[in-house]
Amino acid sequence: MLDKKVVELLNQQVNKEFYSAYLYLDFSNYYYDEGLDGFGNWYKIQAQEERDHAMLFIQYLQNNGEKVILEAIDKPGVALSSAKAVLGEGLKHEQHVTSLIHAIYDAAYSVKDFRTMQFLDWFVKEQGEEETNADNLVKKFELFGDDPKSLYMLDNELGARVYSAPSLVL
Repeated sequence: MLDKKVVELLNQQVNKEFYSAYLYLDFSNYYYDEGLDGFGNWYKIQAQEERDHAMLFIQYLQNNGEKVILEAIDKPGVALSSAKAVLGEGLKHEQHVTSLIHAIYDAAYSVKDFRTMQFLDWFVKEQGEEETNADNLVKKFELFGDDPKSLYMLDNELGARVYSAPSLVL
């Protein structure tokens, strides 16, 4: 059996990951509405990744005989004021998710729950990649976003992204 606090945090993370998927779908819709289909594609794939992250947490809880508790998912409340601002919100959100993963890891560490720590190792690495990707998008937009031709090329680059399911073995 897992520690009660760790289970509570894992269940909360399930819902946070589903919220992340909602948020990124909102971002995707914003970009599609703005005619930036590549950016829309990029965030639609981000939403798929977040949904799969939630499913990994669910599977981990189930594999450990723990009850999964699904809560209502909040409506995204981020003001989508500009293409650049949305990218900045994406970076802030990834940094927030990293802090949530670290909090679960810290709780598992405090009770010597090495199995959960090992499970979370993949998410720690994944969050490093997520923050880097989000930061790179902000930087690229700052470099190219004001030039229509460059923005067109960046949008095409992001449109080429394809979904790849996570390869975490539970």
